[in-house]
Amino acid sequence: MSDVVVVGVAGGTGSGKTTVAEAIVTRIGAARIAYLQHDRYYRDLGVGDPSELLHHNFDHPNALETELLVAHLEQLKASRPIEVPIYDFTRHRRTAQTQRVEPSRVVLVEGILIFVEAALRRMFDIKIFVDTDADLRFIRRLRRDISERGRTVDSVVHQYLETVRPMHLEFVEPSKRWADLIIPEGGFNPVALDVVCARIEALLTPANGGGAGAAPLP
Repeated sequence: MSDVVVVGVAGGTGSGKTTVAEAIVTRIGAARIAYLQHDRYYRDLGVGDPSELLHHNFDHPNALETELLVAHLEQLKASRPIEVPIYDFTRHRRTAQTQRVEPSRVVLVEGILIFVEAALRRMFDIKIFVDTDADLRFIRRLRRDISERGRTVDSVVHQYLETVRPMHLEFVEPSKRWADLIIPEGGFNPVALDVVCARIEALLTPANGGGAGAAPLP
């Protein structure tokens, strides 16, 4: 499938990446998109003592098996299905199950660190960075980790100060320079979403020769 369009959506934790990604899926059509999340590729932690997790850096690029994600993107572009890991965020372990993802004309990848790794960055035809103020990002992360991942307020604050904020400043924020388009206010920016979806549709038309080697967003 040489005419696959690969789209990357990056941004800090709680920036609204998922909102943007889901809006793109809705507008382009779920049947036409293979949607992958980088945080599904966290490395399995065989940690016996839960207290050790307090000091594990989940926001460093080495915490993710990016090489597997790159291999999966290559498989999708070659019209082969993939088996995506399923990660248990409450236990910090990969489960025994996987999710089968079929090839599609559009592959959408979301994650905070997807523009940091050069091998992964080169896979994208369109690179989007979602830019949101730090205070809003922290509030969103706090709510998510408490409601969805069984975390306490103290543990979320500790992790944010110890690893999330330093890694954002060291890796995530600088990766913004690789973006073709920076979207402020996340998925609540309909004009930016109009531009992105129009560009994807344009790359899907035969006149543009598909996604490979396509020109960046104007």
